[in-house]
Amino acid sequence: MEYIRLLASTITLRPYVFIFLAAYLFLAIPSWGWRRTILYSLIGYSLAWGAEYSSSHGGFPFFGPYSYIMEPTHNKELWVAGVPFMDSLSFVFLTFAGLQMARLVSEPLIRGWMGRWDVRWGASDGSIGWKTWVLAGLFTMGLDIVIDPLALRGDRWFLGQIYEYTHEGIYFGVPLSNFAGWALLAWGIIGAFSLLERFRLSRSLGAWRGYVADATLGGALFSGILIFNLCMTFVIGEIFLGLLGCAWSACMLAPVMRRMYAKIPAVSPG
Repeated sequence: MEYIRLLASTITLRPYVFIFLAAYLFLAIPSWGWRRTILYSLIGYSLAWGAEYSSSHGGFPFFGPYSYIMEPTHNKELWVAGVPFMDSLSFVFLTFAGLQMARLVSEPLIRGWMGRWDVRWGASDGSIGWKTWVLAGLFTMGLDIVIDPLALRGDRWFLGQIYEYTHEGIYFGVPLSNFAGWALLAWGIIGAFSLLERFRLSRSLGAWRGYVADATLGGALFSGILIFNLCMTFVIGEIFLGLLGCAWSACMLAPVMRRMYAKIPAVSPG
């Protein structure tokens, strides 16, 4: 009963995490189905929890040594062996968003019959090529360049101060090595899912399914995560950090926007 109470309290305390998680489920289930989506979620959470536990105790793969601060919320949200449940869970939708952006850059696109916004994946066979895999890790790391400096200042907004670095990093307190850890973790999660897809899931569950504007919505999830974190950065008064985050976000989104507004083959109704 205590775990149920803490889980309910976590949802109340961190609603933004579960809103993004719901968006991930909304996008993934129609394409992947329940079983693939559950497997990806389990892989993402398990590897993320292992990485965070290992990093907070031994400094790998998030190379900047840090520690979690349980005291403010240990009776208000769910912690798993000293790691916040919502923190590891976030990597499920963060890596999924990075994967969707990588697909927008590297995979064929088609334009549906419902208008200019109806951009769909041209191929949904489930194969994740090496280029998409590499880009997915880099896009996920790109999110952290906006997220981590804000999260480190959690005492100034409703996140709260839940962790601290042993040594202050040069990027607004965040060690640059931490970003490499995010890329490694994203490559691990997406790579594990890709191998499982290639050798097992594609045979038993068939190809991924497409739907209206699935490519557009994939990019919208990534953009929504950026917008939320940038807004909170400005809310706490970090104007320079917010402007820098906006410039970085524009650099990430530019190749995707250029591709989506380029000439894309159209499909007929039906």
